[in-house]
Amino acid sequence: MRKLFFFPLMLLLAACGPKDGIHTLHLLTTNDVHGCWFDSTYVGGRTKLSLMAVNSYVDSIRTADGKENVLLVDAGDCLQGDNASYYYNYVDTKSEHLFSRIVSYMGYDAITVGNHDIETGHPVYDRVRKELRSHGIPFLAGNAMRDKDGKPYFQVCKTFRRAGLKVLVLGYTNPRNDTWVDAKIYEGMHFLDLIPLVQEDVDRYTAKFKPDVVIVSVHSATGDGKRSSSEAEGLDLYESLKGVDFVVCSHDHRQVTFCDGKRALINTGNRAKYLGHGVLEVNVEKGKVVSKDVSASLIKIDKDKVDAAMRDAFRKDYETVKAFSTREIGALAMELRTRDAYAGMSDYLNLLHSVQLKSTGADVSFAAPLTYNGKVKAGVLIYNDLFTVYPYENQLFVMKLSGKEIKDYLEESYDGWLADPASGHVLRIRKHDDPRNNQAGWSFENRPYNFDSAAGIVYTVDITKAKGGRVEISSLADGRPFDANAEYKVAMTSYRANGGGGLIIRGAGIPASEIEGRTIGKYEEIREFVYRYINEYGLIDHGTISDPALIGSWKFVPEGEADGKIDADLKLLF
Repeated sequence: MRKLFFFPLMLLLAACGPKDGIHTLHLLTTNDVHGCWFDSTYVGGRTKLSLMAVNSYVDSIRTADGKENVLLVDAGDCLQGDNASYYYNYVDTKSEHLFSRIVSYMGYDAITVGNHDIETGHPVYDRVRKELRSHGIPFLAGNAMRDKDGKPYFQVCKTFRRAGLKVLVLGYTNPRNDTWVDAKIYEGMHFLDLIPLVQEDVDRYTAKFKPDVVIVSVHSATGDGKRSSSEAEGLDLYESLKGVDFVVCSHDHRQVTFCDGKRALINTGNRAKYLGHGVLEVNVEKGKVVSKDVSASLIKIDKDKVDAAMRDAFRKDYETVKAFSTREIGALAMELRTRDAYAGMSDYLNLLHSVQLKSTGADVSFAAPLTYNGKVKAGVLIYNDLFTVYPYENQLFVMKLSGKEIKDYLEESYDGWLADPASGHVLRIRKHDDPRNNQAGWSFENRPYNFDSAAGIVYTVDITKAKGGRVEISSLADGRPFDANAEYKVAMTSYRANGGGGLIIRGAGIPASEIEGRTIGKYEEIREFVYRYINEYGLIDHGTISDPALIGSWKFVPEGEADGKIDADLKLLF
C-alpha cells in the first residue's frame, strides 16, 4: 500500500465555491517536445517547429480568452532529443537549465515527467525539478516512489484557480521506466502502474481539495483501451477514470483526441507539431457545478509564426548551442544514410557496430537504425552530425548470451522487420500514414529502432522462411565456429539490455529477473564512444568501419529475389 504524502508547498485555495454562471476553462497542452525549443537549425539556419512558435499560439489564446481562463500543461519528454537539451544537460551544468527558463517564460502551469526525462539521470532531473519549483511549476510524477519510505519522489499534483474554478492537475510518468534504463539512472526510486493508482489519487485529492475540474496528465501512450500494455494506458484511463474531465497522454507521438462531451483525451504527437486545446464550459448554480460540456481539438503549429520577443530573449543561448554544435570533429569519406540499414549491411550500422565491438572487446554487437531517414553527408564532420548518427543518450552495455539466445534474438528482430513471405513484400510495411515520422502513404508496421542486426558473426536471413527458420549463423567474424551452446559477450544499448523492444525477453527468452545478472559491462553513452572513435581515426571511410574480421557479414537470401523486392518496398517508403 502506498503511503500518503502531501507536499508542504501545495497551493491551498479558498474553500468557497465558484460564482453562479457559465465558466469557460481553456486547457492547452504539449507533449514529447524533445528539446525543440529554438525555431532555427544549428546548421543551415532552416526554420523548424519549436516552442517559440507554440508560444505565439498560446499568447493569442490568452489574449483572446483571458490568461486567467487558460491553463498550460506539458505531458513529458522535455529534456532529451536536441542539441540544446544535451548541452544544458551535460555541458553547461552550472547555469540555470534552459528548459527551466523557457517554460517559466512561457508560463507553463505544470510539467509531467517523461521516460526520456528520467533517462537523463539524477543530476539533470533533480536540478530541473528544483529550478521548476523555484518558478512555481511542479514537475509531476505521482507514481515514482522513494524506495526508502514509499513516498512520491516528485510532486503528485497541484491546484490552480482558473476561470473562477478550482482546478486539480495530477501527473504521472511511465511505469515502465525501470525496464528501459540502468537502475543507477533512477537509483532510490521505483515506479507503480497507473491503474488503479490514478483513480485512488483522484479520489484522495478530490476529497482533500474539492476541485471543480480535474485534469490527469500521464506520460503514457494512447493505447487501445483494452489494458494490453502498461506502457500505453491513455485510453484505459480515459474510459475508466471517474471524476476526471481531461486525460492528457503522450509517449507514442500519436496525434489524437477523443471526446464524448463529458470528458476528453488529448495527445499532441511530438516535437511541437500541434498544440492541444481543450475547452470546458462549467455551469454553476447556487455555488454548485450542475453541468459540464467538454470539447477538444488540435491546433496545427505554423513553424514560421514565431514569438519574436521570445526568440530575442533566448538568442544568446541559441548562439551558444550553435557554436557547440558546429565545431569540427573529423571527416567522412562517404555519405551515411539510415535508410540503407533496412536493406542489409550499411556504412551507417557498420560504424555503430565497429564502435561497440572495439570499445568493449565483445564478441557480438547488436544495433539498429535510430532515425527513420537520417543522413550525414560526406565531408567535414561536426558535432551536430553525432545527433543524427546517435540521437539518444543510451549507454553501452555488454551481456552474456548463449549462441542459441543470439540466434533467437535475431529471429525476433527480423520478425518485426520482415513481412510474411506470402504478402508479396519483404519488408513489413503497410499503406498507412505514420505521423510519428511525417510519413505519408506507406510506413513500417513496427518501430525501425527495434530492427537490430548483428556484427561479429557471419549469417544469412532467408526472406522465404517464417520466424524461427530465417537466421542461419555460420561462424564468428574471425572464422571460429559459432556454437549454439557456447557463451558470448554481446554489446548493445542500455535500452535493449534492460528489455526495451522485447528482443531480450521475448526473443532471447531471458526473464526480466535474470537481466541484471547477465549484464557484465556498463559503459558511458554510446554517442561519446562514437565521438572518440571519429577523433581516433580522423577520416572515416568504408574500409575503416567494414573490417570483415571484426564485424563479419550478413545478407538477405536468396540474394537476387531479396534485392529486387526490398528495392521495390523502399521505393514505396521513400
